[in-house]
Amino acid sequence: MFVQRIKRFNINLTAWFFSACSVLLISCNPPKPQSSATVAVADPLPSWNEGASKKSIIDFILRTTKEGSSDFVPVADRIACFDNDGTLWTEKPYPFQLFFVIDRIKAMAPQHPVWKDKQPYKGILNGDLKSAMAGGEKALVEIMMTTHAGMTTDEFDKTVKDWVATATHPRTGRHYNEMIYQPMVELLDYLRANGYKPFIVSGGGIDFMRVWAEAAYGIPPYQIVGSSIKTKYDTSVRPPALIKVAELNFNDDKLGKPVGIHQHIGKRPVFAAGNSDGDYAMLQYTSTGKGPRLGLYVHHTDSIREYFYDRRPGLARLSKGLDDAPKYHWVTVDMKNDWKKIYPFDK
Repeated sequence: MFVQRIKRFNINLTAWFFSACSVLLISCNPPKPQSSATVAVADPLPSWNEGASKKSIIDFILRTTKEGSSDFVPVADRIACFDNDGTLWTEKPYPFQLFFVIDRIKAMAPQHPVWKDKQPYKGILNGDLKSAMAGGEKALVEIMMTTHAGMTTDEFDKTVKDWVATATHPRTGRHYNEMIYQPMVELLDYLRANGYKPFIVSGGGIDFMRVWAEAAYGIPPYQIVGSSIKTKYDTSVRPPALIKVAELNFNDDKLGKPVGIHQHIGKRPVFAAGNSDGDYAMLQYTSTGKGPRLGLYVHHTDSIREYFYDRRPGLARLSKGLDDAPKYHWVTVDMKNDWKKIYPFDK
C-alpha cells in the first residue's frame, strides 16, 4: 500500500513538473501576434456606401493624423466644425426649433388673447404657417424673442428638455432628437477617435442645442456655437439667476459663422461640414487656411428616405455651394447614393 502511494505521488509530481514547464515556456515565448495584413480592420463608417465621398473623408483623416506625413496636423489643431440643421439632423419641413417655438406660442396663447388677431401669432394659432412667416426674418425673430425671453436659463433648459421628450415629427412620428443622421454620428465618432474635437456651429439657438446635443452627438455644451439673445445676471431674485432678454445678441449664420468660430473657438477649423449656402462662409473660411483642409456639403437628394432640396429658393438653399465645390475641393455627399441608412432607427 505504501509503495503504491509513493508511485502515485511520483506520477502526480511528474505531471505537475511538465505542466509548470509548459507554462514557463509559453510565457517566455508568447505566440506571435498576427501580422497587420491578417487582422481585419473594422469599417469606421459602416453606414456609408463605398465611393468617392467616403474615400475622401477616410484618406483625409489618415493623412492628417499620421506622424511623419507632410499633411500631419497636431492634435491641438484638429478642430472640426459642423452645422446642425440639415447637416447632423433633419430640418424639414421646417427647422425643428421653429416647431418648438410654435408649440410654445400655442401653450402661451391663453395668457395673450390679442394674439388671435395679430400676426405672426394669428397664423401660427390657425395652423397657417405661410401667413405667419410672410413677415420674413423679422417675424421669425419676433416669435423667437417672445418664446425664449423672460425666463431664467434653467427654466428655458427644462422647457426644451420637456419638449424634446414629448414632441414628435409630423412625418415620421419620431422624437426630433431621434432624427439625427447615423452616417454623420459615425463621422463624429471617427473624428474623435483620431484626436479631432468636433464643434457645432449653427444658426440655431445655442441654448436650445445645448440641452440635447451631448446625448445625441456626444458634443458637450461648451463645444457648441450658435445664435443667441442677450442674457442678464439678475441679483434682485433669490437665488440670483441668469435671465434671457428679448434682444438679439449674436446671429451665427452665413457671414456670422467664421466670426462665431473665432470668438468661441479661437482656431480656424481643419474640417467643416454644412448643407446650405448659409454654411458657405464657414466652409470657405476653413478651406482657405494654410495646410490640409476639408470642406463637406451634405446634399439632400433623397426624397424617399428624407427630403430632396437644393437650389430652390427658401430655407437651406444650396446653390452657390454646389457651384463652388470644385473650386475649393469640397466633398459633396449625395445622401441618396452615399448613405446606406439615414437615421439610427432605419433597418
